[in-house]
Amino acid sequence: MSFLLPKLTSKKEVDQVIKTTEDLVLVLRFGRDTDLVCMQLDEILSKTAHDVSKMATVYCVDSDSVPVYTQYFDIALIPATIFFFNGQHMKVDYGTPDHTKFIGSFKTKQDFIDLVEVIYRGAMKGKLMVRSPIDPQNITQYELLYQDI
Repeated sequence: MSFLLPKLTSKKEVDQVIKTTEDLVLVLRFGRDTDLVCMQLDEILSKTAHDVSKMATVYCVDSDSVPVYTQYFDIALIPATIFFFNGQHMKVDYGTPDHTKFIGSFKTKQDFIDLVEVIYRGAMKGKLMVRSPIDPQNITQYELLYQDI
């Protein structure tokens, strides 16, 4: 279903979209078109893109084609969904250790719509971090592993 969503294939394209998207939540799905969980997420994103079009724009980013951002956002698990508002990275408290990205697929279309709405309303009030409205049982749980360099 990712063919229904616009794709960003280079760092320059991602930079341009982040800089030029104004007064809308920018949703970037990092992943691979061939991954089953990415396909599931893409189906949800494509079906809800019209419903949230007044609050958000949605793009797919191949994590292999933009390694700079994959490394910068520490995307080790895919799919990872990252949110921006007016060029500012929006953080969300999902009840997990990582507030910078949503890992995995949303369980329902309504979970995604509710999350975008909360991010949009919080961003319009000037907040850089919001609390997730998604039921904690519908959020993929994982552990962060840190490596000493």
